[in-house]
Amino acid sequence: MLAANDISVSFGATPLFSGATFVINPKERVALTGRNGAGKSTLLKILSGLQAPTSGSVSTTSGTSVGYLPQVMQTTDSQSVLDETLTAFADVHRLQEEVDALTREMAGRTDYGTPEYAALLDRFTAATDRLALSGSESLREEAERTLRGLGFEQHEFSRPTSELSGGWRMRIELAKLLLRKPEVLLLDEPTNHLDIESIRWLERYLAKSNAAVMVVSHDRAFLNNVTNRTIEIVCGRLTDYRVPYDKYVSLRKERREHQLRAYQNQQKEIAEMKAFIERFRYKSTKAVQVQSRIKQLAKIVPIEVDEVDNSALNLRWPPCKRAGDFPVICEDVGKRYGEHTVFTSATLTIRRGEKVAFVGKNGEGKTTLVKCIMGEIPHDGTLRIGHNVSIGYYAQNQAQLLDGELTVFDTIDRVATGEVRLRLRDILGAFMFGGEASDKKVKVLSGGERSRLAMIKLLLEPVNLLILDEPTNHLDLRTKDVLKEAIRAFDGTVILVSHDRDFLDGLVERVYEFGGGKVREHIGGIYDFLSKKEIETLDELHTLRNEASAHTTAPQPSATSPTANAPTEKAAARLTYEQQKAAAREQRKRQRAVEQAEAEVARIEQEIADIETTLASGATDPELYTRHAALTKSLDGAMNAWEEAAARLEE
Repeated sequence: MLAANDISVSFGATPLFSGATFVINPKERVALTGRNGAGKSTLLKILSGLQAPTSGSVSTTSGTSVGYLPQVMQTTDSQSVLDETLTAFADVHRLQEEVDALTREMAGRTDYGTPEYAALLDRFTAATDRLALSGSESLREEAERTLRGLGFEQHEFSRPTSELSGGWRMRIELAKLLLRKPEVLLLDEPTNHLDIESIRWLERYLAKSNAAVMVVSHDRAFLNNVTNRTIEIVCGRLTDYRVPYDKYVSLRKERREHQLRAYQNQQKEIAEMKAFIERFRYKSTKAVQVQSRIKQLAKIVPIEVDEVDNSALNLRWPPCKRAGDFPVICEDVGKRYGEHTVFTSATLTIRRGEKVAFVGKNGEGKTTLVKCIMGEIPHDGTLRIGHNVSIGYYAQNQAQLLDGELTVFDTIDRVATGEVRLRLRDILGAFMFGGEASDKKVKVLSGGERSRLAMIKLLLEPVNLLILDEPTNHLDLRTKDVLKEAIRAFDGTVILVSHDRDFLDGLVERVYEFGGGKVREHIGGIYDFLSKKEIETLDELHTLRNEASAHTTAPQPSATSPTANAPTEKAAARLTYEQQKAAAREQRKRQRAVEQAEAEVARIEQEIADIETTLASGATDPELYTRHAALTKSLDGAMNAWEEAAARLEE
């Protein structure tokens, strides 16, 4: 479907990568990995046609459509959420207008037997068939379903997009891209602005999609659940592994170990040959053997060992001045926007040196409380910042606020003061901006590089309270680990807003859960919190609250009533056994329902594929188009039935 042919990219005299050659086949799921700045986003732009390579080319099969979601985009629309999403169907709307125009033209014609009228009729039939294939009668329902999957509530569909944050605008752009149904999807960090519930919905959507996918993501679980092939960019070269991410990590390690052993054996053999040649070079009795060794040496093909990217981020916050015992105290803090209540009665005390996490679904008030602490917005209740507290704040969009026209060095030079100005080059080198990299303009940096640059600015101010709002967005897996260790070593107080369960593990000792307009405190680490909730993932919090509110508490018999004392231990055991049997029967029933739903989806998809193969071979039977449209509509219903059956099984 899409092929990269010997692509190379250079910035000036510095090569980014070279010799990129691969093919993305139908329905393949490809993870594109590598450290920040290796060229992942650049390669996606080239594949999408937005950027030209220094050399090489990109080719696609005839008629293949390619959809691209960048990390960051500028949007200026002011429509409602739903209306903006429906612009994804602009081609369908134009087709409907064409059909309407042809209908009006045919209604005004009376030359039914002429060749011109026959040609008009053919155009009308072809346009009508294409419109039927588009499934135009269910576009609005499909758009609403996609928006709900990406986290929008029904009442938000009429909300102007101009009121939304950049993260929610990115969700709309993702929805539009998915609704266009391109044959190839190129996704650059699609999970950065999604909560875990929306990430899981996207995983299920991509699993059912017929599109080929290439995705850049630093979410290990997402890569493993979505992809079945991994292409790595390391030290300017691409290596293709046809396995999921976790398997790729182990295979890459094994491959390099094998290469290294073979290389060492070859070097030993070469050394022995050279030693023999030097020893007997001038002995006539060994002349034949010497010439034989020389020929053998010339024929040896050197074994190459994959380079290892040994560059590393050296991240350490400087020692901080001592603050008061309680840097943050909130008493009955609340925040409302008009009639909308974000949260009420938030009461919490954060002690000096503590590292705490704010968790919960997007829109529940985590960032809002952070802004209250920063004094950026007014609030109800009492909020006190402790004595001698200096705050360092890393916002979600911190990297996007950098001036794109400045160089890396100038960006830091403008905020540095005192003696630290003498060590700017050393500091930039520690953050992998050494040498010519410090002269790059900010606008050409990758998302991860911008995040590192924003982190440097934060480091230049001595603080004793760090507030980090989604700091791992755009950071590769290794840099995440470095950041985690730096936060662990920081001797001040830390508030972390994050959806990344693995990042929070072992880092925080107290968790504040946001949801349902309340802020609840949980003592212990992130897994202690999850264990108490008897859940495995943070996104299940919302589901549990909904279930709790949906069930009324039945009255319980008193301990002294006959009903309470009637069952004997044997009867209770028998009841438990009967309950277990009933539960097992229900489980088998739900499992069969899922299997039947999956089989129906597979049958419809196969029939659609057969019809598309027939149409691609040149068939023009109108019934095929009608049948295709009907099957496409049936497929939506079958997929909904499958999702409902799977949800019942999970319950």
